Amino acid sequence: QVQLVESGGGLVQAGGSLRLSCVASGSFSSINLMAWYRQAPGKQRELVASIIREGSTNYADFVKGRFTISRDNAKNTVFLEMNSLKPEDTAAYYCNVNVRFSLYNHNAWGQGTQVTVSS
Repeated sequence: QVQLVESGGGLVQAGGSLRLSCVASGSFSSINLMAWYRQAPGKQRELVASIIREGSTNYADFVKGRFTISRDNAKNTVFLEMNSLKPEDTAAYYCNVNVRFSLYNHNAWGQGTQVTVSS
């Protein structure tokens, strides 16, 4: 019912930048919350950043000042601009959205996009 297509991952050197995108499609009426999570091998999935429809944002302490989350409501798209990347940012990054259908909300995950930061 909700399809998420992520793009923008890849290999980058420490100090470099990447921009992730996630496009949501489906028969929902609106998107409430959009977020990025990440999961490194052997570790739990963790919240990186989130943004509500009105634009308020929330960041994990480990990315504050380096990453910026934004969204385009008209295009059902969320972005994650990642600067000053560190090797410890290496992980699979997952898009997460909470959408509104007529009678209920629904939470959906993307398939993940790999970010690898070399030292």
